[in-house]
Amino acid sequence: MRVSTTRRIRGRSAAAREQRVFRYTRILEQQNDRIMPSPTIDDAPTELRLRRKSRLLEVSFPDGTRYAMSFEYLRTHSPSAEVQGHGPGQDVLQIAKENVRITDLEAVGRYAVRLKFDDGHDTGLYTWKYLRELGANHDAKWAHYLSRLEGVGYQRKPVQAD
Repeated sequence: MRVSTTRRIRGRSAAAREQRVFRYTRILEQQNDRIMPSPTIDDAPTELRLRRKSRLLEVSFPDGTRYAMSFEYLRTHSPSAEVQGHGPGQDVLQIAKENVRITDLEAVGRYAVRLKFDDGHDTGLYTWKYLRELGANHDAKWAHYLSRLEGVGYQRKPVQAD
């Protein structure tokens, strides 16, 4: 899996400042300066690409499926107990997350990624299966979230430009 991100870097050329690519491999392991393929993991993405300016995480799967999910969507649907609760019906509505950013991605074993958000949230482990579910059910989940916000009288604020 390739993980990419765009970030400004001081002291580098304009091109380097515009595009810095972090790559690490979940499918490959380094042993004695050699890259050895690991066994194929079912449903593991082939690429995670962090788009900082547009605030999107793009997730590509081996079957060609590709999802682009906003940082806000990922934060408000975090699989953490803080968001989902400890059982059915205990989920906590997340508000004021329109301008949240992902500051870092961290591979967790061969099954998930931890997304670190600038509001301090970093306890959700997004398994490959859960990322696929979030992508496949985006429209319904997002509409439900917006409906819940409306139900408590919260007005979403415009996303701030960079």
